[in-house]
Amino acid sequence: MNDVSNTSSLVGSEYKTHALISYILLAIGLFTVIPLLIGAIWAMIKKNGALGSIYHSHLVNATRVFWWSLLWLIIGGILVYILIGFAILGIAWLWGIYRVLNGFIKLLANEPYPL
Repeated sequence: MNDVSNTSSLVGSEYKTHALISYILLAIGLFTVIPLLIGAIWAMIKKNGALGSIYHSHLVNATRVFWWSLLWLIIGGILVYILIGFAILGIAWLWGIYRVLNGFIKLLANEPYPL
């Protein structure tokens, strides 16, 4: 009986590590783009294996941060020529920082990310 609980906690800690790596790459990626892409791919690959654990919500959050950031980067980049794009890019960047930091804090507290 004890071996089963030890095995499930090892699997849980494995996905906690995957979520942590994804958040770190996303945080770095908010300053340089390539780690953002790597962190998103990492989260997309690992999220199905974490299904049913609290870490699944963190990997889904990491994926959503990437896709929404990409959308607002494209929109802001197009609208930069009429100057409103700078505001869109700034707000999107702050939103990305908030989501990554909030997820990181909840991950360290072993809480699921509210989706």
